[in-house]
Amino acid sequence: MNKVSPVHSRRMRLTAMGILNRTQLLVLSFFVLVWLALVAILVFSPDVYSQTLQRVPGDIGVIEVAFLVALSALIGLLLAAVVRRWRWAFWLILVAFLFGLLRLPASVLQLAGVMRGTGPAWYEVLQGAIGLIQFLIALAMVRGYRRDGVWGEFLAKSGPSNT
Repeated sequence: MNKVSPVHSRRMRLTAMGILNRTQLLVLSFFVLVWLALVAILVFSPDVYSQTLQRVPGDIGVIEVAFLVALSALIGLLLAAVVRRWRWAFWLILVAFLFGLLRLPASVLQLAGVMRGTGPAWYEVLQGAIGLIQFLIALAMVRGYRRDGVWGEFLAKSGPSNT
């Protein structure tokens, strides 16, 4: 019997219904994972952001909550923009993700001690990995744009062939 995972089944339904394509699902998944990582870091290792956030006057707890709310609002706006296929969001995300590749050498230089680190070593590795993933998503977005325009599919749709 051929079993399909629940995640794959949901993606197939969303794609088949014409609601979201693979490019949109990829970008949405990235934003959700980044938000989950942000929350996890704030809960399990708050000192990572505390160093930077302590420069702002006021209660650090309130500042951390405001930081999470502000970033959640931004990510929420971007999620809505992806679902609604807003052109400006496509270009903004594409350019930001292309520049994500710069995180990789910055992380390497921070780990090597050439540049001042912004957190523990695991955080620098995470930043480099996020930058690499952003760049790979940007390449998929460029491919989709070349195939089908803004928010186009980066892979050929599976289905019966016309030959």
